[in-house]
Amino acid sequence: MSLLVVGLSHRSAPVSVLERAALSADAQIKLLQDTVAAEPATEAAVLATCNRIELYADVDKFHAGVAELSTLLAQHSGVGLEELTPYLYVHYEDRAVHHFFSVACGLDSMVVGEGQILGQIKDSLAAAQELHTAGRLLNDLFQQALRVGKRAHSETGIDRAGQSLVSFGLEQLAVGKPVDGWARGKKALVIGAGSMSSLAAATLARAGVAEIVIANRTCDRAERLAQILTEGDDTDVLARAVPMESVPAELTRADVAVSCTGATGLVLAAETIAAALDGRGVVAQPGVDGVPPAPTRAAQAARLPAGSAGDENCPLDLAAAQPGFSVMGEAAVAGMDAATLEQHAAWVSGSAVDRHEAGRRTPEADAELITALAATAATAGRIPERRRPEPVAVVPRPEPVLFLLDLAMPRDIDAAVHRLAGVRLVDIESLAEASADAPMAADVDQVRRIVSDEVTAFGAALRAAHITPTVVALRTMAADVVATEIARLEGRLPGLDDKHRAEITQTVRRVVDKLLHAPTVRVKQLAAEPGGAGYADALRTLFDLDQETVASVSRAEDSTSKEDRGSA
Repeated sequence: MSLLVVGLSHRSAPVSVLERAALSADAQIKLLQDTVAAEPATEAAVLATCNRIELYADVDKFHAGVAELSTLLAQHSGVGLEELTPYLYVHYEDRAVHHFFSVACGLDSMVVGEGQILGQIKDSLAAAQELHTAGRLLNDLFQQALRVGKRAHSETGIDRAGQSLVSFGLEQLAVGKPVDGWARGKKALVIGAGSMSSLAAATLARAGVAEIVIANRTCDRAERLAQILTEGDDTDVLARAVPMESVPAELTRADVAVSCTGATGLVLAAETIAAALDGRGVVAQPGVDGVPPAPTRAAQAARLPAGSAGDENCPLDLAAAQPGFSVMGEAAVAGMDAATLEQHAAWVSGSAVDRHEAGRRTPEADAELITALAATAATAGRIPERRRPEPVAVVPRPEPVLFLLDLAMPRDIDAAVHRLAGVRLVDIESLAEASADAPMAADVDQVRRIVSDEVTAFGAALRAAHITPTVVALRTMAADVVATEIARLEGRLPGLDDKHRAEITQTVRRVVDKLLHAPTVRVKQLAAEPGGAGYADALRTLFDLDQETVASVSRAEDSTSKEDRGSA
């Protein structure tokens, strides 16, 4: 086995990098085709979800395989190799199997224990099979991973350790309230009709929303999903489909919106959300109705270390400034010497950025005040007292009227929406932060034991399968020897009747089978153990088996396997 996986996930890379590296459906197809066309790889499959991108391949050379797969990931993701490399992880052979089985069980998910990953693995395998990039190794691996994942969910309580991203995201939107109570009676808008969006719609329906509107670029898929929701026995939700052009209008009616599309650009801009809120009578612009204005350069400086770019000439020790306090005016400069005050005055008056504190002062007034203080300091040497600045008043943010859940990677909803009044946005980045502290159930340890056992069994099966062509070739050679000797016997004894000929033939075959039985069974057992790959070579050497005969058996088995998959 030469299984290699190269990838990045929420555990190895920040969301911003994952977002940029996200692969479109077309990019995944091209990546698979280019991988199998590369020299080190003979099989390939891509597992691309909202929080991971992994390329699986059967390679004949480890170092060349890592270099080639890393380069291909960088090329097709659009993120430069130098930038991407620090975030990549590599697993090989048994460790690659262990990683993949852990992924299938939800142990490596952003929300531990979520079961949606199984559907994504199934889709990845189907895509590789359709493109004929998955051979015997990856087919066996993915099929076994699906079985391991199902076993983990059926034999343990891993489901209690976490939920799908949809459920977890809705919990974050509800801010501690039970989702069923929070969602009951609300109107929901779901943008997209793929697997994640369908799960979101079903979850919202079970939570008790009154209405669900499905918007999708392909109207047929949206209508089909709306029909499934309407006809469901476990809910009485009203569902309807609309074209994507209707999304801005639907946002004026919706209480909660979930977006998960495959778009490479933003689906909902901040301006679109602001207009929707304006349309329902909510002032959404920053700085209005209690929402603090966007930070000015001076306010941002209070959170930056001294000497940060853009504030090189500011003489204040910005690292020591307390958040929420102005770095302008008399209180900020109390205690400075004359030279520093003059430098500060020049920094204030020479900047084109509006630094007044919410309209209470003008830059000119600040500059005049600082100049006067500088003159005082020139006489007295220093301003003797450093006074504590008065905190800038922050009006509490109003309760949201529109809840947004963005499950897409790259993001569907503009991150600037976070600053709008009346909106609560939960996206992949905030989910990653929230899930970092999520408790893990005790069942996780049991799942880990299942994974460990299954990895051992899978490795043994692969190693045993590796020697099977050699054993088959040995038995084929033995059968040829028997046939040759029986033919020679018939030439020497032409008067031998059919009954005796059959008896002699059967006896010779039984002798050969008994002689081969113990060594072939034992060699399969030995080959299944770690380091047992050499037994196939020993068998070929001892019995002088033709390498081409062994290879032809392998090709025949692969062909049969492909036919079975095609008829499945």
